Amino acid sequence: MFQALRLARGAGVPRQGRRDRGALDEAPRVARPAPVRSRRRPALVVAGVLLVGFGGLGSAYLVTSASDTEPVLALAHDVQQGEVLTVDDLVVVRLTPSPELSTVAAGDIDGVVGQRAAASMSAGSLITRAATTQALVPGAGQSVVGVSLTPAQMPAEPLTAGDPVRIVSTPLAQADPPADAPDVVTAEVVSVSEPDAAGARTVDVVVPGLQAADLAAKAATGRVALVLDSRSA
Repeated sequence: MFQALRLARGAGVPRQGRRDRGALDEAPRVARPAPVRSRRRPALVVAGVLLVGFGGLGSAYLVTSASDTEPVLALAHDVQQGEVLTVDDLVVVRLTPSPELSTVAAGDIDGVVGQRAAASMSAGSLITRAATTQALVPGAGQSVVGVSLTPAQMPAEPLTAGDPVRIVSTPLAQADPPADAPDVVTAEVVSVSEPDAAGARTVDVVVPGLQAADLAAKAATGRVALVLDSRSA
């Protein structure tokens, strides 16, 4: 009787259902992925340290460079020769000190205001001791003569306003050197033009009024040379 009952229960369950339940019990379990460990990259760490180091060195260099400069005076805009300088004509710029530049410190601005421009200067030009004067140019009894000179007729040393020079008469080309001392006119540089296509410059010099006509006639022939004398006081 009991055996018949078990058979009857077994007969009530479909075979397909029994197979499906067994298949679910035997399904493989999905394994969880293991956690990924982060790895340090030594190259990136070293690069970061170097960048920080270089940044610190750059900041230190900028600070040091700024501390090595000094405030000096320059022109805010163009001025013409003989023009009286005012506070509005001047600006303060920072510059690394150089023995070749006789600049004027920003603290000496009172000594520049009221002075006259010794030559025509463009905006941004540094104010030097020779760039200003109290006298009118030309003054009483003086004249300004423009002398056109090739590179062979003047020194390679750049000329600036106030330089003491001599204009020397020269012989004809291919002629023998003169037996007597050449004619000389003592002068002072007022301004120097930019070179032309041939490299020649026009140097404006102030000379005694009585010598101006003679110097202008000689300069027109091109038979002159300029000599730069000592700039020391």
